[in-house]
Amino acid sequence: MNRTAELERATKETRVKVRLDLDGAGAHEIDTGIGFFDHMLCQLSAHGLFDLKIEALGDTHIDFHHTVEDVGITLGEAFDKALGDRSGITRYGFAVVPMDEALAQVAVDLSGRAHLSYDDTLKFGKVGAMDTELFREFFEAFVRASKFTLHVKAAEGRNAHHVIEAVFKAFARALRQASEKDPRRVGVPSTKGNL
Repeated sequence: MNRTAELERATKETRVKVRLDLDGAGAHEIDTGIGFFDHMLCQLSAHGLFDLKIEALGDTHIDFHHTVEDVGITLGEAFDKALGDRSGITRYGFAVVPMDEALAQVAVDLSGRAHLSYDDTLKFGKVGAMDTELFREFFEAFVRASKFTLHVKAAEGRNAHHVIEAVFKAFARALRQASEKDPRRVGVPSTKGNL
């Protein structure tokens, strides 16, 4: 089964194109017009081994919010579509990743139910030109569209770049684990019979 998706989202504020292969090798082409955000999405691809192409044009002359949120929506929809009925997947994933002084823990359940618990140590600020609070907006948009449950905890770290990068690497590894096929699994990983 081909676990891929290609989607486009166009609004008056943004135009986003996403191509995703869940069973890739981590190849990526990312261009959102937001340098640090691109860097984090590259981490998602490389550490999740998802082949990922994202092109986004947005009203970044206003701020980055609309672009970040719409990339989250479109990418979440792509994961939902690529997973199909989620038959045969592992479903749960967990990762703890250090990045120098920072430590992030991420747990994910590809449950079909959207929920985000996001706990970080960051005060409002910027990394490069990007406001750090926009990462919560990205994850909220992503989980609503993908229908995943996601718990993010970054309780340690003094450097915002390190904290956010640790979060994205942990997110990538947990998502890879959860979306991988379990060779012993027949059908959907739920006693209810569907997700």
